[in-house]
Amino acid sequence: MRKFTTFILLLGTFSIFSVQVSAQNADIEMLRSINSNTGTVGYSKFISNTTTGVAIGVPVIMGAVALLERDDDLLKSAICVGVSIGVDGVLTYGLKEIVHRPRPYVTYPDIIAYETETSLSFPSGHTSLAFATATTLSLKYPKWYVIVPSYFWACSVGYSRMNLGVHYPSDVLAGAILGAGSAYVTYQINNWFWKKEGNKKLISQWDVIPMKELKNERIEEFER
Repeated sequence: MRKFTTFILLLGTFSIFSVQVSAQNADIEMLRSINSNTGTVGYSKFISNTTTGVAIGVPVIMGAVALLERDDDLLKSAICVGVSIGVDGVLTYGLKEIVHRPRPYVTYPDIIAYETETSLSFPSGHTSLAFATATTLSLKYPKWYVIVPSYFWACSVGYSRMNLGVHYPSDVLAGAILGAGSAYVTYQINNWFWKKEGNKKLISQWDVIPMKELKNERIEEFER
């Protein structure tokens, strides 16, 4: 809990700092530079639209495979990914309401919005969701072939939000920190919980009924 409290305090401090930074020219000038790169708009739209599907699909597919294969560790990993996404979502939308920052294309009419959003700007929900997913997967499976594509995708999502004109760089940075931080905290709590529970099995090992016994039961039912 001490680590979690420290994380929340740091996050609050970062939020205040980011709002101050957003008033500086660097934030908007960087956004204008990325937003003006029209050659990557198609890629940005595609990557941005994969965020929710990938983030939700990963734990769902992991859970389905775990149940089919009766893999208890995989099921626990799927739950960990799902919970980290949930924690990230609560923190992200809570901060959006607290900071209440308009989208950049609302404040600066020269910013081209290739997509429009109804929610507030700070922090970037797509970026936090992508980094929560990538970080949890990387912590659970610390292999280069998991880490590299996961973070490449997450960074691409962050870039796409600026390229599409819907987020400031400080929104994306805050989203990345929030997503990675919520994933790390969830991962640590998940490990602590299962260790406390003695790594209790979630999937019960049911007994397989011998074919001969099953055949006898069917004969008895038929005779009745």
